[in-house]
Amino acid sequence: MNLSHHLIDAAQRHPDRPAVRLDDDVLDYTALLTQASAVARWLHAEGLEPGDRVGLVLPNVPAWTVHFYGALLAGGVVVPMNPLLKAREIEFYLEDSGARFLFVGEDLKDEAYAAAASHGVRAVTVAPGTTHLPAAETTSRPVPRGPSDTAVILYTSGTTGRPKGAELTHDNLGGNAALTRDTLVEIGPEDVVMGCLPLFHVFGLTCGLNAAVQAGACLTLIPRFDATAALEVIGRDRVTVFEGVPTMYAGMLHAADGGSYDVSSLRTCICGGAPLPVELLHEFEETFGCTILEGYGLSESSPVACFNHPHIERKAGSIGVPVREVQLRLVADDGSETAPGEVGEILIKGPNVMKGYWQLPEVTAETIVDGWLRTGDLGRCDEDGYYYVVDRKKSLIIRGGYNVYPREIEEVVYEHPAVLEAAVIGVPHPDLGEEVAAAVSLRAGATASAQEIRAFVKERVAAYKYPRHVWIMPELPKGPTGKILRREIDPPTVLI
Repeated sequence: MNLSHHLIDAAQRHPDRPAVRLDDDVLDYTALLTQASAVARWLHAEGLEPGDRVGLVLPNVPAWTVHFYGALLAGGVVVPMNPLLKAREIEFYLEDSGARFLFVGEDLKDEAYAAAASHGVRAVTVAPGTTHLPAAETTSRPVPRGPSDTAVILYTSGTTGRPKGAELTHDNLGGNAALTRDTLVEIGPEDVVMGCLPLFHVFGLTCGLNAAVQAGACLTLIPRFDATAALEVIGRDRVTVFEGVPTMYAGMLHAADGGSYDVSSLRTCICGGAPLPVELLHEFEETFGCTILEGYGLSESSPVACFNHPHIERKAGSIGVPVREVQLRLVADDGSETAPGEVGEILIKGPNVMKGYWQLPEVTAETIVDGWLRTGDLGRCDEDGYYYVVDRKKSLIIRGGYNVYPREIEEVVYEHPAVLEAAVIGVPHPDLGEEVAAAVSLRAGATASAQEIRAFVKERVAAYKYPRHVWIMPELPKGPTGKILRREIDPPTVLI
C-alpha cells in the first residue's frame, strides 16, 4: 500500500475535476498525477531508492502537492519543512533525516541551497504551480510500500528540546485521512476544502490534502493565512469545508465585522491544534451559519484521535469522543487510571499512532508504552465518554500548591468583549513558586486596561486562579499553524 494510490484512484474516477487550486492556477486530477509521475521518474533516474528521504521546502502552492505525491510514487519518504526556516534549521532536518534530495520554492532557495550544499544534498528549485520537469507521457506505477513503511517524517516543534522526527506510515496517514473524509467532514467530489493550514503540518496534510484527494474533492490553497483573503476565497471558490486553528476563526470573525462576504457555501468547519474558546465557537457559528466540530490530535497520532462527530451530540468545549479504532485513557502520575471527572494525562492507542521517532529508540520507548502514546496533555472525561483537554502537562501552573490550568482561565479571559487573543502562563514567585499571569491582545478599536481584564476574571474564578499580572500586547506570538506559543511570551520586566 502506497499513499499515492489514492491520487491514482482519484485521477481514474474524476480525471477532469479540479484537484488543487491557487487563485487562477488550477490542476485537475489528470494533471496532478501526470506531473507527480514526472517527479517520480526524475527521482528514479537520479538514483532514489525506496525509503530514501526527500525534503520539501515550499509554501502552500500546487507544486507542494505535485512533489509530495511524486516522491511517494517513487517510493521515497517525504520530509516536509516550514518554508520560514533558516539555513541552520534546514541543515538540522537534512542531516538528521539523511535526505538525498530537496525541492525548494523559488523565493526560498537562498537559505535552502546553503543548507543543502553543506550536506551534499541535491537541491532543485521548482515553480509554484508545476514541476520543473517535462510532463510524463504515461503515469508512474507506485513503488510498492508496506502499510508499516514510513511515508513521512514530520518534525515536531521541539518544545522540549531539539525537534524529533515522527515517522508516520502509509497506513497511519491513509487511515486517518479516510476517517476524516468518511466520518467527520464527510467530504465528496463536489466539495471544496480550504487549504490555509500549512501542508507541512500534519493537520493540513491529513485532514486537508490527503482527505480531499481520497474524496476527489478540490483543495483551494492560501500560501499564508490572511483572514480577509480567506473570506474572499470562500466566496469565490464556494468553499464548503473550512479547517483551521482557533486564531484563524478569531481572525475571520473579526474581519467579517468590517466587510460583506459571501460565506453561504460553508457547511462544516473543523478546529484543532489548540483548544477553541467556547465563546468564540458560539459567536463564529452564529455569524457564519455553519457548524464547527472541534477535535484533538497531535503529530504523533497522524493527527486525529478524538472528535465531535457530525451525527451525534456535540458538546461545546469538548474534543468529543475517540474516533473509530482509536482508544483513549487518562492516567495519573503513578500510571493508574483516573475516575470520571478527574484530570489525567491523555494516552492514545490505535492505527493512527506513529511508528516512532526517527533514529531515537530510547525516546520512542519512553513515549509509546505498551502501544499507548503518552501525549503530555492533561484531560478529563465526563460520564458520557466525552473528553476535555485541560492543558499541556508542562503548561500546568502550580500556585502555592494549587493546580491552575491555563486553558480554564483563558476561557474566562476570552469572555471579555475587548479580548481577541489570550494566553495564560506561570511566572516565578518567591513564596508561591508560580503566579498566574495573562498576555492579551485586543480587538481592533476596542479598549480595555490590564486592571479591567484582571478584575473581570477575578469575579469569575476562585481566588487562587485569577491572573495577578496582565499585560496587553499588539499580537501574541504564534507558530506556523497560527497556534499561540506560550513558550515565546516574554513577560514585561515590571508586572502589573
